[in-house]
Amino acid sequence: DISKFGISLHIKHSNLLNFFGILVKMFKEKIKVEVTFAIALLSFLLFSNVCRASTIGVNYGRVANNLPSPYDSIELLKNMKAGRVKIYDANPEILRLLSGTNLQVSIMVPNNQISIVAANQSAANQWVRDNVLPYYPNTMIRYILVGNEVLSNKDDQGLWYDLIPAMNNIRNSIDQHNIHNIKIGTPFAMDILETSFPPSSGEFRLDISRNNLLMPLLRFLNWTKSYFFLDAYPYFSWSQNTSSISLDYALFQGSQTYVDPVSGYVYTNLLDQMLDSVVFAMQKLGFNNIRVSIAETGWPNGGDYDEIGANIYNAATYNRNLIRRIVSKPPIGTPARPGLTIPTFIFSLYDENQKVGPGTERHWGMLHPNGRPMYDIDLTGQTLDSEFIDLPQPTNNGPFHGKLWCVVTNDTMNEMDLGQALEFACRRNGTCDDISPGKSCYQPVSIVSHANYAFSSYWAKYKEDGETCYFNGLAVQTNVDPSHGSCKFPYVSL
Repeated sequence: DISKFGISLHIKHSNLLNFFGILVKMFKEKIKVEVTFAIALLSFLLFSNVCRASTIGVNYGRVANNLPSPYDSIELLKNMKAGRVKIYDANPEILRLLSGTNLQVSIMVPNNQISIVAANQSAANQWVRDNVLPYYPNTMIRYILVGNEVLSNKDDQGLWYDLIPAMNNIRNSIDQHNIHNIKIGTPFAMDILETSFPPSSGEFRLDISRNNLLMPLLRFLNWTKSYFFLDAYPYFSWSQNTSSISLDYALFQGSQTYVDPVSGYVYTNLLDQMLDSVVFAMQKLGFNNIRVSIAETGWPNGGDYDEIGANIYNAATYNRNLIRRIVSKPPIGTPARPGLTIPTFIFSLYDENQKVGPGTERHWGMLHPNGRPMYDIDLTGQTLDSEFIDLPQPTNNGPFHGKLWCVVTNDTMNEMDLGQALEFACRRNGTCDDISPGKSCYQPVSIVSHANYAFSSYWAKYKEDGETCYFNGLAVQTNVDPSHGSCKFPYVSL
């Protein structure tokens, strides 16, 4: 039953026979690895009628312990017809595997290496010798991003001032090697703006120095004809303002429009508003021609109970409509920048099970960790919605109301890790008083039972302080009351 893999079947009869011939051969040779099967399905079924690669890029994050190998991941990207791939370091195995492919590549100087590269030119030269020259040009490195959302970290402002020197040093180094087709930049989150609505009011945060940071940064991007790389997530703007922003508007559908009262520009979707708010912020500092690239965007396919609208239906809808818009010929651009191509990287290739924070942090993937599609997706934008298989209808587009507990996940775990998490939860302010000997929740005496109580108690006490039900991946939210007998578990009420 091919449909169970979440893939539409639109191929000619002769091709179908050939495909099943390949499958028979695979099974005769006892190739039973699930990822290999997923690659074959993606390669033949999803894109059998597409000859050219998309211009869409994909973020290949690896904060997980259950992902396919880099080799299999690159094969999946190629079979998905991705045009670009962005990684969050300069992993040598991945860069070697990308050699000879048609994928344009974005690599990154991680945040913890920025100060080293900024310190002197020789350090930057060494970084380029180690991470660029062994692979370029056979690996089509086209972007070097220095850090990731550096200006979002207000607790390490010293790093802010290393950003421009590091970018300059990397640029000088690649110039020394006569490399002229690699853009240097750095990605920013939307929190770089003080105001973003309406778009014409866009202005950079007031705590970011104009003279010592913003102006040198924008001069660098303007002089090198690089991009202002932006991580833009309409999901977060919508989910925090559901009463004033419609879901259809965030998903590029429906007929709603918004007219900017100052510029008069007419907007048909939330992403364009976000992009143009940055355009206006740059214009206010005298930079009218720096182009914007979307370093990250996407929609979560799942999340916690209190994370409204995080589901497969919305994720597929957002990414499909985004792709069609970005690959449109001629380019659409935005109201403030009509007709311009916007280089775009979708976040992300896989769900990443070791990312910390709310549930959505671990659920942005277009693929399951085994390589199978989370939902039908065509990065070339050529497939009509009617050609995709039906999506599961969303059940959480409205807010959740009820009680929630935080308990140990059903996944297998290391008891030592669980014991450490239990100890952590019990350190604060009587969180675990009721699992002390003789108290109402002491029985049954097991590490899982006690952790269930401790996790729920800790989360109930400290959720308002920003704590999440995660505990290094050992915990999960539930709406099933784990209380038993006289033992009543604390809960969060939404």
